[in-house]
Amino acid sequence: MSGRTLVRRAAMAAVTAGSLAAFGLMPAPASAGTAGEASAGAAGDRPPRTTKGPCRYTETPDDPAVRKVPLPPDPRRTPTRPVSAVLKTNHGRIGLTLHPDKAPCTVQSFLHLIRHGFYDATSCHRLTAYDRLKVLQCGDPSFTGEGGPGYRYKDELPTDLPPWPGDPTGVRKTYARGVLAMANAGPDTNGSQFFLVYGDSGLAPNYTIFGTVDAAGLAALDRIAAGGIRPTPDGPTPPVDGLPVLPADIIDARIRR
Repeated sequence: MSGRTLVRRAAMAAVTAGSLAAFGLMPAPASAGTAGEASAGAAGDRPPRTTKGPCRYTETPDDPAVRKVPLPPDPRRTPTRPVSAVLKTNHGRIGLTLHPDKAPCTVQSFLHLIRHGFYDATSCHRLTAYDRLKVLQCGDPSFTGEGGPGYRYKDELPTDLPPWPGDPTGVRKTYARGVLAMANAGPDTNGSQFFLVYGDSGLAPNYTIFGTVDAAGLAALDRIAAGGIRPTPDGPTPPVDGLPVLPADIIDARIRR
């Protein structure tokens, strides 16, 4: 991945066949943070706040939040049962099953952002159609690929992914169709941006997988992907990385009860 791996736009550097451009989601406004559970600091020049639990959510003053949210709760123990969520989009509902047993800090943050309406009225800013990278990337209210929640947290990387067929190095692993994973800008820089895999993709296992997409959601992703990618003056024909031709709008995100 170049730039922000599966990335955020500070990177919105083009993704290469072996890696995803992730958009740097690490900004955090100095104002973000929960007073009760975060480390104390003096106003003004105080160090970034960090939660005291195992997830260590940390403010990113150099990368302020696009929408102000506090730091997530960081309990010592988190539930391990799957959690259902849904993204209501202009292409239909995308149902998600989240797996806190695999990625507890990631699921905790994602649910926190849903509860605060962070993903409501946003648009997915990136669609890729490389042979080895087929994803829709979302989660940036600024629609630039650079926006985030004003905090970052650690990776929870997969260790059991199957190898990517035909990769003699063994570095690439298969992020299968239907996977829900976090975009990032490098190690331990997870924020709010995530990607939905609509076609098997070969990546280094540097992206936290925290859920799966249901059948209806995959059908919606297929419709978006079939619409193609907006061409750019200097880009290849047909384009393989950029804004989807069919806008992919998240009307709201909800936790299913």
